[in-house]
Amino acid sequence: MALPRLVTSYVLFLTGSLGILLLIHLQAQSYLSIPKWSDMLLLSYILNFILALAIFLTLFALRKKLKNQIGFLYMGGSMLKFLIFFLVFYPGYRADGIVSKSEFAAFFIPYLLCLIFETVYTAKMLNTLK
Repeated sequence: MALPRLVTSYVLFLTGSLGILLLIHLQAQSYLSIPKWSDMLLLSYILNFILALAIFLTLFALRKKLKNQIGFLYMGGSMLKFLIFFLVFYPGYRADGIVSKSEFAAFFIPYLLCLIFETVYTAKMLNTLK
């Protein structure tokens, strides 16, 4: 069974974009003399990728059955991402009493990119349900 084109497009675009963004992020860290792979950078990119993929695939799988509840499911996915942040990243970031700019960027940059892609592709998905 072939994956629908929208799902394939989402997976490829998300994977490629996050990969390129990670390389840019690493170059920026190097330029700013921030140790590469610090601030749980790789974990942040991987978890944001997995969550964005899981949330979108769940929304896609339920798009017809729960058409009128997709918005609530989408918000639930966002709440899940915040929960993961506070359980996995926040304790380590706050260990020294402050959240540095590089720590904030390590989580927020991939989070924001994934959020944008989830929103755009969820909107595309909903537009095909009319």
